[in-house]
Amino acid sequence: MDLAFERISVYHDCLRLGQTTVKDEVLRCLESARSQAHLNAFLELYAEEALERAEALDQEISVGNFKPLTGVVVGVKDNICYAGHQVSASSKILDGFQSLYSATVVERLLEHGAVVIGRLNCDEFAMGSSNENSAFGPVLNPLNTSRVPGGSSGGSAAAVAMGACHLSLGTDTGGSVRQPAAYCGLVGFKPTYGRVSRHGLIAFASSFDQVGVFGQSVEDVARLVTCISGRDDFDSTCTADAHECLVPKGEKKLYRIGYSPSWMSSSVLNTELQSMLKNFLEQSVKEGHTLIPFEIEGMDYAIPVYYILATAEASSNLSRYSGLNYGVRHADADSLESTFKLSRSQGFGPEVQRRIMLGTYVLSEGYYDAYYVKAQRVRRILRDQFQRIMSECDVFALPTTVGPAFGIGSKSNDPLAMYLEDQFTVLANLTGLPAISIPLGSDEEGMPLALQFMGSSFQEQDLFQAASQFCIKEGIKNI
Repeated sequence: MDLAFERISVYHDCLRLGQTTVKDEVLRCLESARSQAHLNAFLELYAEEALERAEALDQEISVGNFKPLTGVVVGVKDNICYAGHQVSASSKILDGFQSLYSATVVERLLEHGAVVIGRLNCDEFAMGSSNENSAFGPVLNPLNTSRVPGGSSGGSAAAVAMGACHLSLGTDTGGSVRQPAAYCGLVGFKPTYGRVSRHGLIAFASSFDQVGVFGQSVEDVARLVTCISGRDDFDSTCTADAHECLVPKGEKKLYRIGYSPSWMSSSVLNTELQSMLKNFLEQSVKEGHTLIPFEIEGMDYAIPVYYILATAEASSNLSRYSGLNYGVRHADADSLESTFKLSRSQGFGPEVQRRIMLGTYVLSEGYYDAYYVKAQRVRRILRDQFQRIMSECDVFALPTTVGPAFGIGSKSNDPLAMYLEDQFTVLANLTGLPAISIPLGSDEEGMPLALQFMGSSFQEQDLFQAASQFCIKEGIKNI
């Protein structure tokens, strides 16, 4: 039976009834990936080992052994380590490098029965909002190949949208899961900082990075997040309780919805998106939910603060890629200084070099107090402000993006315009709060538009519950 994947629960029912096998589903996903190779979502398919694992899982199913992710096909972003497999962060400086160990999230995927089908293209070192910065070429949006899929986790979004895997892992530093999810019509989730281990994740900005999940439904995303969450001895910042079930229970309730009136009607938003957001607020009131307006002080500083702090951390984290221990070493290097200069100039792309230079500048003597220290203070103000806001509401609603996916190349020569794509997503990373993007509808050209919810720290189940309830509202796409 050629199974068109709907969601994990339905898929598992089919496996139990013998209507399909894991091997059949892996073959379908591989065929989908190969037939749409022009989208450039996959850098590598693990076809042979995926089929071997599928056969082993089918054997387990035949004797009644079922795990939460049995047979679920998952793609992994190319900055998440997998033992014995290449990992490059889509950069020339790590081209051909093979990981010696697996990230905690990959180990937990395998422990819970998932099939890892391949590694997925991304912006180099997760730096970008369009997936045009990969050393291995841009990823195309499966819904319209003239548009970007979003970034930096564009390959992860495209792979799910094109049906080449059931779910995928991305990373979210300033919106790099939620924004691509919005552009590809998916559910995209970023957990509370500290819920999911960062061990085995190639770092961009350590105080912002979190492994996130793409899926076709809130329920599936919650199920996978449940499996990869929990404390990890290899990551001291990971403090969440293990085995806490985050899957929404299906019950409906009335919510206190926080929002910013100025953001929901901002002039930067696409007019169709403005209209949909207005309809969402009006419909919520009709259904009995309570709207609580907030005006956020310092929001104008969110993007500058994010890029000051994130690039500062990047300049430190990426200093290890020097051409000495691993990765690219320039053939003409004949001294320590020339090895550093030539290897890094050859190995890093323009956007990565730009961010390293900016980060080095804000950390330099004479500028550290003026930029970095002030940015940390503003981050604390925003965090404290949202702690208060979330004590007064159940979820905080805001746009995910300013509009639908933009055209490939349309913003490549304007870094500032590209950075502003993250203006509604960076808040969750600055504050460490969980956030989820859900489809809101489509514009006249059929491109997806999205709504975002932020939740209270470590209250992911409540956030998933709300997102699941609003996903089935009239006018909001239920995938």
